[in-house]
Amino acid sequence: MKDKSSRRDFLALGLAFPASAMASSSLSGPIDPQAPKPAIQSTGGLSYRVLGKTGLKVTTVGFGCMITSDPSVIEKAADLGINYFDTARGYQGGNNERMVGAALKAKRNNLFIATKTGASTKQEALDHLDKSLSELGTDHVEVWHLHAKSKAAQLTDELIEAQQIAKKQGKIRFAGVSTHSGHAEVIQAMIEKKDHFDVWLPSYNFTMEPAMQALIESAGKAGFGVVGMKVMAGGFRRAKPGEKLYDTLKRDGAMLAALKWVVKDTNVHTTIPSITDMEQLEENMRAMTVPFAKSDETVLAAQLEHIRPLYCRTCGECDTRCPKGLPVSDILRFLSYAEGYGQYSLGRESFLSLPSEARDVRCGDCSYCSVRCPHGVKVAERLGRAQEIFA
Repeated sequence: MKDKSSRRDFLALGLAFPASAMASSSLSGPIDPQAPKPAIQSTGGLSYRVLGKTGLKVTTVGFGCMITSDPSVIEKAADLGINYFDTARGYQGGNNERMVGAALKAKRNNLFIATKTGASTKQEALDHLDKSLSELGTDHVEVWHLHAKSKAAQLTDELIEAQQIAKKQGKIRFAGVSTHSGHAEVIQAMIEKKDHFDVWLPSYNFTMEPAMQALIESAGKAGFGVVGMKVMAGGFRRAKPGEKLYDTLKRDGAMLAALKWVVKDTNVHTTIPSITDMEQLEENMRAMTVPFAKSDETVLAAQLEHIRPLYCRTCGECDTRCPKGLPVSDILRFLSYAEGYGQYSLGRESFLSLPSEARDVRCGDCSYCSVRCPHGVKVAERLGRAQEIFA
């Protein structure tokens, strides 16, 4: 549903937001995690929160650049006042950072950039960071994440040392961790090392159990900046009329409602929804000023029923359940890249990064599937689909 202003009016806003609406990179030091949470600060159609103990004043809606191919959309977002942009060394075969850096070059000093490394050793991580900075065209990033960690043991002394070295060298300001699954185990490990870690980037959306909200709250109480990703629960708004998923997945207002659901949680300081075009940018901007309403609950309830057989909520119930050792939730996530985000190459690249013993499994060879999703995902069917299109 559109508001009264036309899309043309929206795109014409451009630089109309005053410079004072841009967030400054506060260096005043950590905030007290026990202090009362301030109300959302709004100005010029934007809303802001402080990113935990980092002190950074970020827009509550940021920009996830993973699947963006049009740099003009990134430029427009910065023009409109969005100030938090997220990328990673591995996105788009390593090319995403270069595009993001070029798009944000003119406004770099007013923006916060986060990137990630999937490295497993100190030297590999530091090499990744140097490459990231070169591609981004900057001498530092605000947040550098250890990417896609699902177990406490993956937060190794080597990787922590890499972040410490990078901080001392001024190449990063804050150390983060991203999680697609294993959230409880990882955030507990981060809390135990809270003098080192600053920011947590978890998957978080309306499909998840209340326990996830409790983890988000605990992270906030520990002083961490919290950035919500996978906020659209699969990115299925890319489905268009005539495409296979349209009838079952497209619901007017569902994606805006999903984003508003996350934004209303004051323990989440910013979000990084994927944005690929101006229409999506316009819709996401509205999440900063239009409150979550009862009607949004109704929309999301209907959306949940439609995506139930398809979307993995990363609850962890299927971990180690497959007798052939398949990382079920990871493979389902790779499938969502292709079917939900329209990024077949990313899904296939992720699938092919699995060990050969996992890539070679074919669920059709099993007489029955021992993995039963408590939320209704058709696991065997979805895994078979992933194997069909990726392998």
